Amino acid sequence: MDVATIERQALSLTVAERALLADRLLQTLDQEDPERMERWGREADRRLEAYERGEIAAIDGPEAVAAIRRRLR
Repeated sequence: MDVATIERQALSLTVAERALLADRLLQTLDQEDPERMERWGREADRRLEAYERGEIAAIDGPEAVAAIRRRLR
């Protein structure tokens, strides 16, 4: 199966299914660099702690994705 066919099929999935697929694909890339995963883990912990101290606010997922897309245009 070629990449174009896989892409077409993936894009026909529901949003939730695409999110799960994207997460799984990203996990396979991250296996190549365990040190990077460790750094991301520390960063996630740092951000959670800042949120819990009230230093940063939470943004829901769709809002965050929309903001990122606007910045990339």
